[in-house]
Amino acid sequence: MPYFIQRLFNTCKASLSPNGPVSEEALDKVRNVLEKIKPSDVGLEQEAQLVRNWSGPGNERNGNHNSLPAIKYLHLHECDSFSIGIFCMPPSSIIPLHNHPGMTVLSKLVYGSMHVKSYDWVDLDPSELDDPLQARPAKLVKDTDMTAPCPSTTLYPTTGGNIHCFKAITHCAIFDILSPPYSPTHGRHCNYFRKFPVQDLPSEIEVMNGEVISNVTWLEEYQPPDNFVIWRVPYRGPVIRK
Repeated sequence: MPYFIQRLFNTCKASLSPNGPVSEEALDKVRNVLEKIKPSDVGLEQEAQLVRNWSGPGNERNGNHNSLPAIKYLHLHECDSFSIGIFCMPPSSIIPLHNHPGMTVLSKLVYGSMHVKSYDWVDLDPSELDDPLQARPAKLVKDTDMTAPCPSTTLYPTTGGNIHCFKAITHCAIFDILSPPYSPTHGRHCNYFRKFPVQDLPSEIEVMNGEVISNVTWLEEYQPPDNFVIWRVPYRGPVIRK
């Protein structure tokens, strides 16, 4: 029997295309395999043990108060149809609010606990924005803590919380499948956002279909601080035969 990660890769290869999932049923097949992932399936059993031994907030900054806790990214695969990777986050580390334009994303918390906050853009007529490049209205989708084991999440191009941020509570790891992957060539840039500082923007908006959206949050694009760094490290789990 092939390793778990090989079965997941084979399912992704059959179910995902350069235009995203070939069908909702195909996406379900990937999701059903992803739900069963364990730290040992991707060589992270020692890292997961840190959660069991973790005694609470401490000095996670290696003595440098100006630096953020280091986030590690394990790259497993990328092709025109999908990418697979794992973000390993120490306590208090943050991945700022960012988007996944035109992409479907399956995420699974492999171990640990994190806080997730996500938004979707409000479907507003562009002519109604004074400056569409300055700020856009968004609606809150999720603002909650997650602790493994828990169900995977699915983000769609315009629904499900396509714009999200993570803050690690304990040591944790999030397994991501992106379809199609980021590609500046195809207009799929990873952009970062924050709340727009101006206070007098409307908190209630009528959208194009006549629905009224309350508690709107206005977001502006920005560049994360220089001390936000994600280190790419080798994946040391079972080999994927491609």
